[in-house]
Amino acid sequence: MVKNPSITHFYVTALEQRCSVVTNPNNGETVIIDGGGDSDRIISWIDSNEGVPDAEIGSFTGKRKVVALLNTHAHFDHSGHIPFLKEHYGVDWWMHDDDAYLQSLAKVSGERWGFQLPEPAIADYNWNHGELHTFAGMDFEIIHTPGHTLGGCCLRLIVEDGSDHLFAGDTLFQGSIGRTDLPHSGGDMDLLLKMIRERLWPLNDDTIVHPGHGPLTTIGYEKSHNPFLNGEGYIGRGAWL
Repeated sequence: MVKNPSITHFYVTALEQRCSVVTNPNNGETVIIDGGGDSDRIISWIDSNEGVPDAEIGSFTGKRKVVALLNTHAHFDHSGHIPFLKEHYGVDWWMHDDDAYLQSLAKVSGERWGFQLPEPAIADYNWNHGELHTFAGMDFEIIHTPGHTLGGCCLRLIVEDGSDHLFAGDTLFQGSIGRTDLPHSGGDMDLLLKMIRERLWPLNDDTIVHPGHGPLTTIGYEKSHNPFLNGEGYIGRGAWL
């Protein structure tokens, strides 16, 4: 468990996907969550403190050491630059196995949107719902929330004496949810809503949600205000990728 983690955001690719660099201030050990693009920029900042991130929570001025790569799901804007990050840092990459097929399509999917990507990475390790994994001395609970993709997960960083942080990928956004109409993803609107209600709503209301796109929010705010899940039911198709 960690106090006051340093969380730095980079909005990568033209889709402005949130890549999160999470550092344990006690030892400088760091994980990268959803390394989908702009890997040169992220590497330069981590290794040499060059450039300016898009947002920061907490502070850390020491030397960072990347110890693992973590992914919420396998859409190309979240996983497309994992091969570059793996090659540079020589660390393991973790993801849910139900997204393995989707990950194999990352290069082709990116090309349809005009992105040039390397051959897709293959996860070194897989995880399952309810598991607790410790990376960099920080505890992450794996919450499997299929519906946007088959293997979509939210990663809850457990914080001592403070609000937890939920890296939600494209499961939950401020005022919206992930799209369920994307090809080869196994999207299912009813399942996604069920997973959010059953697996995210029991979290503390002050849990800070870091969506894959868009502004931060909290579990309590979304329980009260998200139109897809509050009161009258959902409309539309959800947002983002």
